Amino acid sequence: MHQSGLAGLSGLCQVTDHLYLSNGRAANDAAQVTRCEITCIVNVTETRSSCSPHLPPGVESYIHIPVSDSTAYPLSDHFDEVADKIQHIAELGGRTLVHCNAGVSRSAALCIAYLMKYRGVTLLEAHRWVKTCRPIVRPNNGFWKQLVRYEMELRGCNSVKMVSSAIGEIPDIYEEEARNMMPL
Repeated sequence: MHQSGLAGLSGLCQVTDHLYLSNGRAANDAAQVTRCEITCIVNVTETRSSCSPHLPPGVESYIHIPVSDSTAYPLSDHFDEVADKIQHIAELGGRTLVHCNAGVSRSAALCIAYLMKYRGVTLLEAHRWVKTCRPIVRPNNGFWKQLVRYEMELRGCNSVKMVSSAIGEIPDIYEEEARNMMPL
């Protein structure tokens, strides 16, 4: 049901029946937002101006969380707030779109946090789930550290751990990728 391939990269990617993930351009496309019956938009960019001042038809709720895509930014301060909002909108029969500029790091991390909290999946499973819907997702390493801590809070154990590499601390699921980036 979700879009895949090139269409999925430029459009709204369906994560669950009530959760979508996209970049800023797609979030500003009223036709796509209306077609997907989005009722709540969570904008996770530094400035609200990245979203048009007029909400598309059907959008009843708009939240702007001014976040930079910096490894030092405490995105985890918003994990519960956004996850709870997504769940609340779902219980009302609505659909939430979470977006940042590229739909790769900030918004993906928040969708992963939601899946861990409300779908009861591990961090590893949540990452695979979101990556299946939107193959370009790649939370920055600072957000990964926060997701690892959040999984420990929720589950009491971790399915992903941070490891040292030649390019700094990375999630262990990226280890092979990092090795492949090393010059011979």
